[in-house]
Amino acid sequence: MTLHHPTHRTPEVAVVYGTRPEAIKMAPVVHALQAQGAVRPRVIVTGQHRHMLDPVNQLFGIAPEHDLDLFQPGASLDQIVAGALSGVGRIMREHDVRAVLVQGDTSTAFAGALAGYHAKVPVVHVEAGLRTGNLYSPFPEEGNRRLVSAITALHCAPTSVAAAQLHGEGIAPESVVTTGNTVIDALIEAAGRARPTGDAVVDAAMESGRPIVVATAHRRESWDGGIGAIGSALGQVARSRPDVLVVVPVHLNPRVRELLLPPLAGLDNVRILEPLSYGPFAHLLSRARVVVTDSGGIQEEAPALDVPVLVTRDTTERPEAIATGAAELVGTDPRRIVDSLDRLLRDEVHHQSMATAGSPFGDGKASIRVAAAVANLLGLGGRLPEFTGDVEAAVQMRAEPSVARADADVRTGA
Repeated sequence: MTLHHPTHRTPEVAVVYGTRPEAIKMAPVVHALQAQGAVRPRVIVTGQHRHMLDPVNQLFGIAPEHDLDLFQPGASLDQIVAGALSGVGRIMREHDVRAVLVQGDTSTAFAGALAGYHAKVPVVHVEAGLRTGNLYSPFPEEGNRRLVSAITALHCAPTSVAAAQLHGEGIAPESVVTTGNTVIDALIEAAGRARPTGDAVVDAAMESGRPIVVATAHRRESWDGGIGAIGSALGQVARSRPDVLVVVPVHLNPRVRELLLPPLAGLDNVRILEPLSYGPFAHLLSRARVVVTDSGGIQEEAPALDVPVLVTRDTTERPEAIATGAAELVGTDPRRIVDSLDRLLRDEVHHQSMATAGSPFGDGKASIRVAAAVANLLGLGGRLPEFTGDVEAAVQMRAEPSVARADADVRTGA
């Protein structure tokens, strides 16, 4: 689908995001669009994550033209979507925007895409085609990305697996481009800069080479027991391995804190940190022995840094790292988390097999491919050759969905 608009000035495209992960993944896209020059990005942030969003914009030198400042403690999903839809829609009516770019699966992404659809401008979905097959896991992300796909004109799939998923859903092949994941572009820029966390114990451990386990948890579907189980498992490992430092950059959500932190209280080798800005976090991640997480972004980032990942979810929409061996899907059963984490800490051969599995998610040039595809959509240039990461095993795994799920008998509450 190529759209032609006669104009004598550089056409504008809206780049919409509102959370920290979106900001990280969209910053390289903004830079690539600016460098390319075929279109001008007009950055609209919703402020869905207020305190976690601004430091990322500052790190990457992004100055949004519009800030909806929607953040309210305890805001419902309905309130977030309604506010973002209204605000983005108003801005698009006030400016001659030729396309709208959204990223991933947040409520901001859904609202931004819907605003573009209402304005009858093409929607570009960055990180398109991820699926778990379960509409409520993760929630609301799985529903958001399916809804965005239904109204998208250009699907920028991060891997061939994601592209194949879109083709299987009946999306026209010419509207899908495999770009790689833009988070790898951001990570390459940020991880190479040594930035301290500000915690003396953690910074000393990074300098000395002490084994570090980085752990994060925040998923809504795990609020009903799963996050507490993750905390319990981390506490068990910390007590049995005093030589290991467990570092937990804890989410700002009070519900997450009340579930995750009690099992970790009073342990000298556990450090609870406030959310880190992206630069220090990328540096910390690069020094970790292993990461335990339910974060989608970290599942993509850690393999690029040769850090094994234990995914504390029952399903993942990023099966490529599971297939290549860079990550293991462990669910939220404390026994399985403890066993898998203990093995990675003591078994060097097993650790190396995961650490050297490689990253199937990108080569650092995804944003350039996205920018070229956007220009092509608007009739302003050609596409670049697509990303061809080695994900053959993951492609086969799509025919075996059970491989991308934690074993049923280890699911908390099953």
